[in-house]
Amino acid sequence: MSVVGKAIPHESAAAHAAGQSLFIDDIPPARNELFVDVVGSPVAHGRLRRIDTDAARAVAGVVGVFDHSHIPGHNAIGPVVKDEHLLVETTADFLGDPVVLVAATSREALAAARRMVRIEMDELPPVFTIEQAIAKRQFLGPPRIIERGDVSAALRGAEFTLSGELQVGGQDHFYLESQAAIAYPQEGGAMVVHSSTQHPTEVQQTIAEVLGLPFNAVTVLCRRMGGGFGGKETQAAQPAAFAAMVARLTGRPARVVYSKDDDMRITGKRHPFMGRYRVAFTRAGLITGLSLELYSNGGCSTDLSLAVLERAMLHADNAYFIPHFRVIGQVCKTNLPSNTAFRGFGGPQGVVNIENVIEQIAMRLGIDALDVRERNLYGARSRGAGRLDSDSWLPTDNGDGNGDGWSNGTAREDDRVGALEGLTTPYGQIIGNNVLPDLIGRLRKEADYDWRRQEIAAFNARSRTQVKGLALTPVKFGISFTKQHMNQANALVNLYTDGTVLVTTGATEMGQGVYTRIRQLVADELGVSYDAVRIGTTDTSKNNNTSPSAASATTDLNGAAAVNACQALRARLAEFAAQQIFNDPAAGLAPSPSHVTFAQGEVFDARRPDRRLPFGDLVMQAHLHRVNLGERGFYATPGVDFNRDTGKGTPFLYYTNGAAAAEVLIDRFTGELTTTRVDLVMDAGVPLNPGIDRGQIVGGFVQGMGWVTTEELKYGPGGELLSHSPTTYKIPNIGDLPATFNVSFFGNPDCSVSLRRSKALGEPPLLLAISVWAAVKNAIAHVHPTGAAQLALPATPEEILTRLTGAPSPDLWSPEEPTPLPAQLRP
Repeated sequence: MSVVGKAIPHESAAAHAAGQSLFIDDIPPARNELFVDVVGSPVAHGRLRRIDTDAARAVAGVVGVFDHSHIPGHNAIGPVVKDEHLLVETTADFLGDPVVLVAATSREALAAARRMVRIEMDELPPVFTIEQAIAKRQFLGPPRIIERGDVSAALRGAEFTLSGELQVGGQDHFYLESQAAIAYPQEGGAMVVHSSTQHPTEVQQTIAEVLGLPFNAVTVLCRRMGGGFGGKETQAAQPAAFAAMVARLTGRPARVVYSKDDDMRITGKRHPFMGRYRVAFTRAGLITGLSLELYSNGGCSTDLSLAVLERAMLHADNAYFIPHFRVIGQVCKTNLPSNTAFRGFGGPQGVVNIENVIEQIAMRLGIDALDVRERNLYGARSRGAGRLDSDSWLPTDNGDGNGDGWSNGTAREDDRVGALEGLTTPYGQIIGNNVLPDLIGRLRKEADYDWRRQEIAAFNARSRTQVKGLALTPVKFGISFTKQHMNQANALVNLYTDGTVLVTTGATEMGQGVYTRIRQLVADELGVSYDAVRIGTTDTSKNNNTSPSAASATTDLNGAAAVNACQALRARLAEFAAQQIFNDPAAGLAPSPSHVTFAQGEVFDARRPDRRLPFGDLVMQAHLHRVNLGERGFYATPGVDFNRDTGKGTPFLYYTNGAAAAEVLIDRFTGELTTTRVDLVMDAGVPLNPGIDRGQIVGGFVQGMGWVTTEELKYGPGGELLSHSPTTYKIPNIGDLPATFNVSFFGNPDCSVSLRRSKALGEPPLLLAISVWAAVKNAIAHVHPTGAAQLALPATPEEILTRLTGAPSPDLWSPEEPTPLPAQLRP
């Protein structure tokens, strides 16, 4: 009986509920351990003039106060471009930019000493917004472009055109466990660090560079995180380096744990975006051409901003085939903390821009936005809109019986070419296993979309105090890192003579259930019980050069590596068992490893199933015969490659699809928003763990609801974050959940390129919350169409009320105005 596919509880669920799970700050203090924190720049942009630490050093319990001059190795850090500093050396780039480290024997002494540090700066003019950065031409990296067809010609010859602008806000990760690390100095200058990180390898390398050590002298461990959501992919490295630096300079263990307020103030967020579009379309709502400019607010340094922008551009088509398409992207440099990875990694910002365009087209034509969506879906325009098998790309019969489908790849060549064209993205990847038309058609029916649309129109016609809106939006989310070399993983699987199994991989557990899924996969491969498998702490000394737990690919990569290791072990044990245990010439059974079967904790020869051996006994006998009982597995995602210079390639192994229909109710006098109902269908392939997968869907969607409705980042005139605590930053709570919330899986066993035919679900469900924002836009359009056109994200009550009642604001852009991008990239 397979363990995979069962709704086994999260492996730490009971310990979490009992308060027994260990997080970084739960580790008891070591003897002589120091508490460490930072003192940052008092201005958002300034030149360092003077640091006075005398009073801080005099505080009882203070062991050391350190600045950039004390760094043993390199001050320049950064995951891609080394354009960040560990500690300010000459110029501060954001308010709170770390300048000084204070180390003390108690948290009380630490707090007192921090207040005593005096930092003097010569203030420089700051830049905070995308518009200010564009005006000053402050950019990070070059502009990017992805293009297909002749957009200019499509716009010139269009039946209808529209242009507009969309402001998309950022989002704080709001993980429950703040950035945290503990460093333990070792003999010979080595360092062991426990870090709450999604990327132990990057933390290891950053610490080594800061301390001037070789990589093999630093070991980073992570048992689990209290949430990550992308915020601990790169930005866990700096606090870990602070702890390691103090441990190196003092010879004592050192602990860094940010307060929630400080964490929110000085760490990066989801990137705010500004999108400008021109779209060409027909009277029926078919999009014939789209020109889109995407500008992101990268903050003060590069971090992962170029990759985030790239994924936004790769998802700017979302689920729609647009024959003439151009998206241009540019990262803007500002004096805010460096923005970073966040669940969806730019995908949400790209998708909400095209969904906004769809809503605008529907309003302009006076038709239902869902009709516009369905007419433009990938596969909807092709003759015989059949599904392409994800392995062979051959067409299969669409099953409608009207003769326009294909069967066994024997269709006319022009039909096949036309269909492939309608399933090809602007960057040239052919979409296999396309279920979008079927999925959305099913949800339209199951959610009673058309009947409810009529009911909502009647309600809005009679209500003077409230207004309702309804929207159904899809998602097509690419699964893989877009940087090719990151699509790899290794795993170490050890068998013990009692029949138990220990697995370590580069995956880090942040609540998403990756440990649980890997345990299930390993148990199935070895034919043992789930309880016989244990996942060890992620450790850079066991699994080297690993990729981060990110891009929704953590189980795909690390699970596949573990499976490969198990298959090698099983083959080795099968050979041993066939030769030494089940070899029975008298019964006419010649040694046959292919007949050796592993199931339910036992091993047997399928030709004689009555003779069974417990798995542990086989392992013990193999050990006595000096058979290797450990194996390192490796996996590299096949076929993924993307050329950033040409904007063409195959960046993704497959796509996860889904759709959600959201209904909202708005108070016309206050702008108060209630999401009354959500119906959601997710293409999870064949779920590895339906319970955990459902949790990811619901959790991702709710986090997305926060991004599109309530989670507003508010800054003061000096760049200070005003919304830096739960009292001023509104994440969704239980009262924000829709009263009716229907979640179902779309059965899809045809994704044969993925691990056990499953599909990744870490990020895609978050993007379905765009349906809530689109429903708000739809509701406002019933009252104030111009206001609906100007709706920004998040749609807070203040934003909603402004758009319901305010006069049109001059935020639409003219396509004839000069664009700030280089001339060769201008539309």
